[in-house]
Amino acid sequence: MVVSRVADHRTGWRRFLASGAVLLGLLASPVAAEEAKEIDLALALAIDVSGSIDPDEAELQRQGYVRAFTDPQIKRAILGGYNGRIAVAYFEWSDAWRQQLLVDWTLLDSDAAIEAFADRLARMPITVLTRTSISGAIRYAVPLFERLPFVAERKVLDISGDGANNDGGLITLARDEALARRITINGLPIMNGRPNKYGFPPDPDLDLYYEGCVIGGPRSFIIVARSFAEFGEAVRKKLLQEIAGTDPATPRRASDVPQRRLGVPGERQVAQALEGSMPAPGKRPYGLGCDIGERRSREFWQRRFQQ
Repeated sequence: MVVSRVADHRTGWRRFLASGAVLLGLLASPVAAEEAKEIDLALALAIDVSGSIDPDEAELQRQGYVRAFTDPQIKRAILGGYNGRIAVAYFEWSDAWRQQLLVDWTLLDSDAAIEAFADRLARMPITVLTRTSISGAIRYAVPLFERLPFVAERKVLDISGDGANNDGGLITLARDEALARRITINGLPIMNGRPNKYGFPPDPDLDLYYEGCVIGGPRSFIIVARSFAEFGEAVRKKLLQEIAGTDPATPRRASDVPQRRLGVPGERQVAQALEGSMPAPGKRPYGLGCDIGERRSREFWQRRFQQ
C-alpha cells in the first residue's frame, strides 16, 4: 500500500514537471503560436535570371509579379480561402549554385500585407547571371519548404524560365525529390524566340519540355507565356489557378485530371480524362529526353571552341 502511494506521488510529480516544462517552452518562444498558424497555401516563386534573359526582360518578369499581387481578383482569392491566408517566398535562380532569396516566407492575410509584399518586391534590385539550372532551383526550394513556419494545406513550387536545364544535376532527379516531399511543381515556360547573348538558340518546344520534365504533383500545370510581353498576364492567370486551386476560365469538374496546359491569350487543355487513364502529372514522356538542355549546351560550346 505504501509502495503504491509512493509510485503515485512520483508519477504525479513527473507530470507536473513535464507540464511546467511545456509551459516554460511556450513562454520562452513567442513565435510558437505563429508557427502553428494554418494557411491555405505555401507558394515559392522561382524566377529565372539566367544569361538568356536581358535586364529589360528581367524587369518585365519582376513587374509581372508586382502587378499580379496588387490585382483585386488575386487579393480576393488569397483572402477568400478556407483560412483566408497564404504564405509566399520569392527567389531568383540561374546556375546550379546561384539562387538568391529576395523575400523569405511572408504571411499574406490582409490587403495591407499583400500590398507590403508587392512593394518590397518592387524595391529589390534586378540581377542577371549566366547558366540555367532548374534542378538547382528545385533543390534550393526543398529546404526552403522544410523550414516553413506555418502549417500549409498545399505546398507549391512555381518555376518560370525561358530555357531547359543545362547545369547541375538531372532535372528529373530533382523533381522527384521534391515530389517525394509532397511539393507540387508548376511551370511558366517563356517562349523566348531569340538566341541569348552568347548565340545559344532558344528551345522551340519549351512548353513540352516543362510538361514532361519539370512539373509534377497533385493538380500540377503549366501556363505558357508566348513572349516576355505576355508574361504579366500569364503570371496573373497562373497565380489565380494556384491560389484558388481552379482554372480561372473553366469550372472545375470532379472527373478532370489536374494537369492543364494554358496559353496566353488562348487556353488549351491537353490532359482531361478519368483518373488512371492518363500518365501521372509531370510524368508525360518528353520525346527528346529530359537531358536535352545539357546535350544542346555541350554541342553548342564544342562547336564554339572548334571555330
